[in-house]
Amino acid sequence: MAASAQKPGAFKGSYPETKMGTQVDEFFGTKVNDPYRWLEDDRSAETADWVKRQNDVTNAYLAQIPFRDNIKTRLTELWNYEKYSAPFKEGGYTYFYKNDGLQNQSVLYRQKGSEAPEVFLDPNKFSKDGTTSLAGVDFTKDGSMCAFQISEGGSDWRKVIVLDTRTKKRLDDTLMDVKFSGLSWRGNEGFYYSSYDKPKEGSALSGKTQYHKLFFHKLGTAQSKDELIFGGEATPRRYIGGGVTEDQKFLVITAANATYGNELYIKDLSNPKNPIVPVVTGFENEQDVVYAENGMLYIVTNQNAPNRRLVIADAKNPAVDTWKDVIPQSQFPLTVSTGGRKFFAQYIKHAVSEVYQYDLSGKMERQITLPGLGTAGGFSAKREENELYYSFTSYVYPPTIFKYDIGSGKSEVYKKSGVKFDPSLYESKQVFYVSEDGTTIPMIITHKKGVQLDGKNPTMLYGYGGFNVSLTPAFSVSNLVFMENGGVYAVANLRGGGEYGDQWHTMGTKLNKQNVFNDFIAAAQYLVTEKYTSKDYLAISGGSNGGLLVGAVMTQRPDLMRVAFPAVGVLDMLRYHKFTAGAGWAYDYGTADDNKEMFDYLYKYSPVHNARKGTCYPSTMVMTGDHDDRVVPAHSFKFASAIQAAQSCDNPVLIRIETKAGHGAGKPTSMIIEEQADKWAFMLYNMGLGYGAK
Repeated sequence: MAASAQKPGAFKGSYPETKMGTQVDEFFGTKVNDPYRWLEDDRSAETADWVKRQNDVTNAYLAQIPFRDNIKTRLTELWNYEKYSAPFKEGGYTYFYKNDGLQNQSVLYRQKGSEAPEVFLDPNKFSKDGTTSLAGVDFTKDGSMCAFQISEGGSDWRKVIVLDTRTKKRLDDTLMDVKFSGLSWRGNEGFYYSSYDKPKEGSALSGKTQYHKLFFHKLGTAQSKDELIFGGEATPRRYIGGGVTEDQKFLVITAANATYGNELYIKDLSNPKNPIVPVVTGFENEQDVVYAENGMLYIVTNQNAPNRRLVIADAKNPAVDTWKDVIPQSQFPLTVSTGGRKFFAQYIKHAVSEVYQYDLSGKMERQITLPGLGTAGGFSAKREENELYYSFTSYVYPPTIFKYDIGSGKSEVYKKSGVKFDPSLYESKQVFYVSEDGTTIPMIITHKKGVQLDGKNPTMLYGYGGFNVSLTPAFSVSNLVFMENGGVYAVANLRGGGEYGDQWHTMGTKLNKQNVFNDFIAAAQYLVTEKYTSKDYLAISGGSNGGLLVGAVMTQRPDLMRVAFPAVGVLDMLRYHKFTAGAGWAYDYGTADDNKEMFDYLYKYSPVHNARKGTCYPSTMVMTGDHDDRVVPAHSFKFASAIQAAQSCDNPVLIRIETKAGHGAGKPTSMIIEEQADKWAFMLYNMGLGYGAK
């Protein structure tokens, strides 16, 4: 990456004029101005005009970057290889997803024995521009029918279509307005699904979705006739899921009001008149049934086990005090999957995978040998299967699919990645650094071998830090384009995530949220101290809750980095719970309505409210999608407006608003490549660097 002669990235134009309203809210005696409240109306012509004007300025700025097209060309070249999913068996067929290379959406194929594969579902034909995606497929136990969900423009609102798999013909059972739902068949008569009532007031994209409902749809009947199974006025809950156990004997219902903590209910399906039986009520803990056999339920729970344990319960008397350990809690967080009547215990050990195989009694049979330190996924199959497939990846190990023999424990490579990448040229190492309060935090740093620690390497620091989500190593073609040219990519495992179990999560929630920001700041300081980079060559990035992270850190420490990318972020912490499913995030954040202490805490770090006039903020590209109905784009609109108004230097503050895109899921390949090219181009241009192999 050669240095360019021009001044790095200076913004010479003027930002679109953004009207300032007079809205003032009062919280516990404190008056708070909200001048950009009008941007919350995603249906108004005024907001649409603002979006267009902002995009015009952003596009004009990006168009002047001389090497932007070179990055896009290289990204396209590297992206263009066949990509496969792990196969899975349904009925007499083996199904798998495949992308030829640059297809906007992966295609679902199926194969019978050694016959040639055939296309089963091609989402690229759902829409002309590739923005309608396949969002999940669920089959009957005999594989003769399936129901699949489609998302239009990245929205969380889904349409459900039913197919006869033998003929591939659609049945008349199309369901509309389904949201945050799995699909689970009961025999061949119909399936369970969950949804909300469409908002009666305001926008369908930003309107608040309050109470989830579990329905049963009987094939051949109208959606309006679907039976309400759980939820509604009788048992109002924000999130409800229902699934039939693999043996088809029980309906398992989970119900929650936030993103943490759930109730558990079961219904014996042998008699339609059987009642729904509560197993766990209240939201203090989490529990989920992962398997059932011979009337016994196997449940993963964090009751008295913050790192999770697997227990067994008799469905006839499933009370918590009868539970017995099958796989006890250990030092590291546990998840459990099943296949071939075995349990696969997957642990996150210092942010990398370890996997063990157990029998149904809890006897450990073996540790599964993985190719190295990275992330293993899958380990799931029907109970009558003798083999399964799993994937393995790391920052320097492209996703590879392995076939695993459950009886012998032998793994063999099933599909290697076709990406043009030589791992011997790169290194990825884990370091541990100390945050402000003395807590040790892990971070993985990846780069080309031979990088000089002279403080001049362009470095991308990525983080999330919330909702018990663990950031584990994964290969990225986009990162490769950056690293092959001398870039350093660092991922910090911040508190608020799930890397060390519930305690690690809790240490980054509510009145502890500042810990997350401090951990990220300390990661940046480590990279500078160890001379990987310096302030002039450091960028920070994060999406969703990670967008909040970036927004908070860049407003608290604008001196720390050169470039910031807050993407689809939760940025107005006083009003996030007023939109879509935002109220469900209160377990992590608390709300400004809770009490004065919580309001004061949120107000102190809320990025929208902490843009200070006269501050030189880093070069910033806020990123969002106009169809984001998870974290509504108003967060990003308001934050970009506030930082543009406050900016005291010529570092650009731009907002890149993707049209016909949502929170991220189902985004077409062409859109991803454009977005990633713009991101790397903006970053390098603002560091005074060019693009060319180094």
